[in-house]
Amino acid sequence: MTRPGPFQGELYTGIDLGTAYMVLTVVDSLGNPVAASYRFAQVVRDGIVVDFTGATSILRELKAELEAKLGTELIKAAGAFPPDTGQSTVKSHFYVCEGAGFEVINMIDEPTAANNVLGITNGAVVDIGGGTTGIAVIQDGEVVITADEPTGGTHFSLVIAGAQKMTFEEAEDFKKDPSNHKKVMLMVKPVVQKVASIIKDKIRGFNVNSIYLVGGTCCLEGIEKVIEGELGIPTFKPKNPLLVTPLGIALSCLGVKDFESRRVEAYY
Repeated sequence: MTRPGPFQGELYTGIDLGTAYMVLTVVDSLGNPVAASYRFAQVVRDGIVVDFTGATSILRELKAELEAKLGTELIKAAGAFPPDTGQSTVKSHFYVCEGAGFEVINMIDEPTAANNVLGITNGAVVDIGGGTTGIAVIQDGEVVITADEPTGGTHFSLVIAGAQKMTFEEAEDFKKDPSNHKKVMLMVKPVVQKVASIIKDKIRGFNVNSIYLVGGTCCLEGIEKVIEGELGIPTFKPKNPLLVTPLGIALSCLGVKDFESRRVEAYY
């Protein structure tokens, strides 16, 4: 996906190394979305890079595809990581991005990145990815707590595979077909309820009056209604939840200066 017409100034890439999908987004120096690309990949498990070579190779290919479409080299980028997963996870995501040929100028946790797009002042951003559910509670425009738990779309697919006697790959395809969503929801509702219980636990003690869902797993029709029913809190999701976090990662590049000194302090 590319935006027609000229872009302004430098281009910045947001890199989301997901458990199910690797997603790249590109914005210009004004923050305008320029391009996006994604690919199914099983090189990350529960937020941890388990196939460094494979992840780097796929990322290089996606980078080259976007560069061919845009007619220019993509240099500066930001990477992301599930919150509260430790410095080793941050480093592994950083090194994959760097190994694919990017100059990595920022690293940001996923739900905080999503709020770069959503612009929430008060509430909770819940990023339900392939392997984990990341949560950021936001008060007065500031992230006050982040958390991450290993439950996500992969667990949905495992349930579907067992119920339908399919392979995991077949279950993934079945899950993505909108015509199957009502049937899928009947099968995975207990997992969605587990996600809701995770959210409830992590927001306990905070005055959260709205939930905002992002991440590829949230493409499942009706997921927001189940979570709202479980929590009793108004729950919303954007039209294309898969691209919100990657776009926010790219936007995190804007205004970043002197990353090298912060990189030494934060990642080594």
